[in-house]
Amino acid sequence: MTPAQAFAAICLAAVASDGVLGRDEARSLRIELEFRTPFVSMDEQEMASLFDNLLEVWRQQGTESLVSQAVPHLDQRQRETALAVAIQLVRADRVLEPEELDFIANLAVQLQLPEETSTSILGVMEILHRDALAPEQSEGAD
Repeated sequence: MTPAQAFAAICLAAVASDGVLGRDEARSLRIELEFRTPFVSMDEQEMASLFDNLLEVWRQQGTESLVSQAVPHLDQRQRETALAVAIQLVRADRVLEPEELDFIANLAVQLQLPEETSTSILGVMEILHRDALAPEQSEGAD
């Protein structure tokens, strides 16, 4: 597996982590990858082939296996970005399911990043996805 395939595998695992590959998530996956090297230079057929192969592994072996096969092919810098993009992707449909939260927690462990790095990435992504302009709800409000 190349680093590009490994990165795409983690992204695919993220969007499929709740057991459903929704339209919003698939679109977000495409958007997240299409301007990144080497995906920017791939044509439609190459991208389709890449994801067909990854989907086949996912269907046959599951999310955990797809991720565990991918991780060794990424260096630390790529793993940091993979974690951030995975978080971005699980939030694509604006609903965080328990399976998605579990996926992110497990991914952070599998990527073997220093704890402070994972914590920083998780914190920044939480801030990024915060609906900061929505009126604050007081605790205990009905």
